[in-house]
Amino acid sequence: MPANSWRSIAIFVWIISTLTQAIYFELPDSGTKCVSEHIQTNVLVLADYVLVDFHKDSHLRTEATISVKVTTPHGNTLHHQENVTYGEVPFTTTESGNYLACFWVERSHYADNNLTVSLEWRVGIAAKDWESFARKQKIEGVELKLRKLEGVVEAIHEKLIFLKNREAEMRKVSEKITTDVARFSIMSLGVCIGSSVLQVWYLKRFFHKKKLI
Repeated sequence: MPANSWRSIAIFVWIISTLTQAIYFELPDSGTKCVSEHIQTNVLVLADYVLVDFHKDSHLRTEATISVKVTTPHGNTLHHQENVTYGEVPFTTTESGNYLACFWVERSHYADNNLTVSLEWRVGIAAKDWESFARKQKIEGVELKLRKLEGVVEAIHEKLIFLKNREAEMRKVSEKITTDVARFSIMSLGVCIGSSVLQVWYLKRFFHKKKLI
């Protein structure tokens, strides 16, 4: 295979890996642990979670289960499961903001160690089922790779537009804050000058009454 082809595949794999987030975290016996991500509107998301057993020699670990709740930026519930050890949460975002996934221990007889959860959070192009797409479109090989690369380019383009819009919004907010601070500073300076003038006038009047000056 030519070097350019290998380079293209390596770039594609690197881009896909940046769009996929797989993390491990520990759950205490009591309390809730949450993860969140800011996602824009109309984006496909697929979250896979599983309770990982790093102590396979312990029969007590198999008694543990967890509860999971995924909510939108406005607090609407997208997914809620109790007494599970694994699950999958596919959804398409309908609003822009921080999507929250919370986990807590439902039942555990293994008190010596915290439970470990594996969460794979795939967003956008990384969440698409390419096998089903290839079967439906009857494509394979180079054409399928080109379709994937096209999807990656579109996802990156949309992300850049989103970041550009966010930067413009943040600049507007920053300019507004700067204007408000300047206005407040001028008002504060005016109040200080007015207070000083009134104090001088009051003291001058007081001294005149007492015939001190």
